[in-house]
Amino acid sequence: MAEPQARRVHVVGVGPGDPEQVTFEAVAALRSCAYLVVSDKSATAGGTGMPDPLVAARGRLLERHLDVVPPVVRVVDPPRERRPEATATTGGYLAAVEEWHEARAAAYEEALATHDGDAGFLVWGDPAFYDSTIRIVGRMAERGHVVPDWEVVPGISALQLLAARHRIVLNDVGAPLTVTTGRQLMAEVDAGREAILVVLNRDFSAAALLDGAHGEWDLWWGANLGTPGEALVSGPLAQVADEVAAERDRVKAQHGWVMDTYLLRRRR
Repeated sequence: MAEPQARRVHVVGVGPGDPEQVTFEAVAALRSCAYLVVSDKSATAGGTGMPDPLVAARGRLLERHLDVVPPVVRVVDPPRERRPEATATTGGYLAAVEEWHEARAAAYEEALATHDGDAGFLVWGDPAFYDSTIRIVGRMAERGHVVPDWEVVPGISALQLLAARHRIVLNDVGAPLTVTTGRQLMAEVDAGREAILVVLNRDFSAAALLDGAHGEWDLWWGANLGTPGEALVSGPLAQVADEVAAERDRVKAQHGWVMDTYLLRRRR
């Protein structure tokens, strides 16, 4: 079999959704690409088969910043094992993610092999925060599909936008800040963390379980930040937990998707 031809790749963070929050560096990188690669979850998002709204949002972003939009290559996002019986343990979860990453790498390698020139991978938010693209492109580079000096361009993250929208500093003076997922929230609470920034939530149930036994908590929450469907809630967790759950349902029903993040701070 012939050796793969290595392509130059730009992994570009394009912010949480507002075209005005794309950096000049990101725009320059996008303009240098012969084509752009986006992950399309239409076929895998909950089995609905509905169009992936994030693909359309990226299209609007490109039209805002590029005089000539290069071809956009949609790569169907491979299905991921999410059954609780298969992912309840750490080992099972990591194995499922590893399988998903490998399937994604193979799909992206096929896209690179069938298109010429530099490729741009559009990443929601910032590629360094809970996103798989850097790991996958690194894997592709190790296999010879990507040149060694591939590029990463940072973007505005939803974590930064959450702080800006609520006009807060994420950490207390001289105090640490923990960034984790909804899956790991209770472990961080049990470990005594006092400021926890949470991403990747399938629902709001973990935070809603916190009560006086775990201390008193304040909450700053945001969903679909930087988009027309943005929603914000803040206040004592015990008082606003039901409001957040209702807002998540409303945003998802109205816009077809919900992506939220929040800060929990234990009241001293």
